[in-house]
Amino acid sequence: MSISEDRERRYQDILDYVRYLEQRTQEMEAEIALLRREVKYYKQEIDKLMAPPLIEGVLLEVLDEDRAVVKSTTGPNLIVSISGNVDKEKLLPGTYVVLNQRGSAVVDILPMREDPAVRAMEIIEKPKTRYGDVGGLNKQIQELKEVVELPLKNPNALKELGIEPPKGVLLYGPPGCGKTLLAKAVAGESDATFIRLVASELAQKFVGEGARMVRELFALARRKAPSIVLIDEIDAIAAKRLDIGTSGEREIHRTLTQLLAELDGFDPLDNVRVIATTNRIDVLDPAILRPGRFDRVIEIPLPDLVGRLEIFRIHTKNMKTGGDINLNVLAKMSEGATGADIKAICTEAGFTALRNGRMYVTYEDFVNAIRKVLKDRFRPYSNEVEYLPEMRDSEGKRLVI
Repeated sequence: MSISEDRERRYQDILDYVRYLEQRTQEMEAEIALLRREVKYYKQEIDKLMAPPLIEGVLLEVLDEDRAVVKSTTGPNLIVSISGNVDKEKLLPGTYVVLNQRGSAVVDILPMREDPAVRAMEIIEKPKTRYGDVGGLNKQIQELKEVVELPLKNPNALKELGIEPPKGVLLYGPPGCGKTLLAKAVAGESDATFIRLVASELAQKFVGEGARMVRELFALARRKAPSIVLIDEIDAIAAKRLDIGTSGEREIHRTLTQLLAELDGFDPLDNVRVIATTNRIDVLDPAILRPGRFDRVIEIPLPDLVGRLEIFRIHTKNMKTGGDINLNVLAKMSEGATGADIKAICTEAGFTALRNGRMYVTYEDFVNAIRKVLKDRFRPYSNEVEYLPEMRDSEGKRLVI
């Protein structure tokens, strides 16, 4: 090998090694850049963990361009400064804001939202329940049409007469007679949003929490108007107020006062109607029953014979039956039963058929279900002569009760 060839080979080896070093340098620079990004990310995470938490507050009033009155969730009302990067046009009373813990300055605006307890309430945008799903309450349905459905669907009719629509309706009666179902049917017929809560959810531990939930409940109802608010078992917060009571009772009274203010306060309810239910109308505070709050008090009694027959027809219309089922006899046999009892009877009759290996329900299944559900209240129908044909089973054998 000549000297020139040897130099050429060594030069090529050095050139290849330089290229290798350049490639490794690029790889190391890319790895360094990646590690720097990771270091920056973890520094930011450490800064977030080490930074003091921000405080949620509610804006009460804007004093001037740089100051505002804020109600802090951790303490009293504060007069704080407003950060320059906050859109001051969005600072309206009632807005949720973010406060810096060190200087308590307003540094951001939170989006409007409902309380988690309010979001947990049963909200049905368009209930599918109709008046046809309610049996034995024709008179009560007519009253609700006048005081709830008509003002929501045709408010101009009342305006032309020069009268204000009723704000609230109180339904009272024994449990299981269809008070909640009736409220759902009114909402379904009115194409209104249905918001349901149990009044005991408004009895909160901390001072002012129950009243705040009431305010947010009605604010939600106004945003979703036309809407119907159903307050189940209102006696949990609307019992008669006493001069002497525990701190818990006083807090419940504050919640009741806020509810009365929402019903009969300065802010109009517009297309919001309130329906309340109770089993104990005798314990309610007189202030909640006066006109202007719950304008109409409607009794939902135990269904009579015709009502029980209608309820049986509603719950058996989709059931597969074997033989003739005389609903008149079943209605007479279930005297004293509520609508919920009759629904339970139909369900139990279906399970009885399944236990016997049948895919259809017989008359005997209904009788046995009535005996099981009503128990001590069961009264066999005694007029066997008049109703003898209906008291036989599918094989023609006489049924002994």
